[in-house]
Amino acid sequence: MTTKQRAYLKSLAMTMDPIFQIGKNSMTPELTKAVTEALQARELIKISVLKNCADDPRDLADMMADRTKSQVVQVIGKKIVLYKEGKEKNKKIQLP
Repeated sequence: MTTKQRAYLKSLAMTMDPIFQIGKNSMTPELTKAVTEALQARELIKISVLKNCADDPRDLADMMADRTKSQVVQVIGKKIVLYKEGKEKNKKIQLP
């Protein structure tokens, strides 16, 4: 992913609300499955890491991206933005 594409995805993510929260249970198989399904439907999602989660948001982002075969767009504070390019028929986001 180029810096221009990353910047474009960041601008799209700015207006989004987080659709998942990672709490004290951290990463569960159910959460991973739900995030995978959301990425297939939306391509770009935002995840919030709650204060009671002991894990580092950057580590969680890398782990989640690895498990869902997606890319980390950014991690700011306790917010994670992930992107996974959709299949041809489900493609909603055109990268520059």
